Amino acid sequence: MSWGIIGLFILIGIVALILEIFVIPGFGIVGIFGFSSILFGIYEAYSQYGMVAGNITLMSTVLFLVGLIVVSLRTKTWRKLMLHTNIESKVNEIDENKVEVGSEGITISRLAPIGKARINNEIFEVDTQGLFVDPNTKIVVIKINKNKIIVKLKN
Repeated sequence: MSWGIIGLFILIGIVALILEIFVIPGFGIVGIFGFSSILFGIYEAYSQYGMVAGNITLMSTVLFLVGLIVVSLRTKTWRKLMLHTNIESKVNEIDENKVEVGSEGITISRLAPIGKARINNEIFEVDTQGLFVDPNTKIVVIKINKNKIIVKLKN
């Protein structure tokens, strides 16, 4: 096997590992293929050209990978790939001035057991504690627990 083919195996392995890290989520077949390809290239260098050539191939591959990592960290490659937005909103923010225990409303969607309801002309996500309630059914707020409104059927 020639040096070109050995180098090609190592290069294909490095490209596959980069794809696995940046493009393909999780640890899968591409990563295993890349790692195996690098190991096969190094093994072939040892078996075809002897101990000295194998050691040189191993060290140059390791130095290349370390250099690639150092360059990617210094050029802030990771920052270009990172998401910089923050989620500042909350789910179902409840204004205590708009809804309170005893408030009456009507369901907009089917509560199975969670769904949408209109209470005091505002739409909220409500919970029935296990009951299934059809749309356009009258309900009453029985409990408010932080961001959760618990309702029951109006008698």
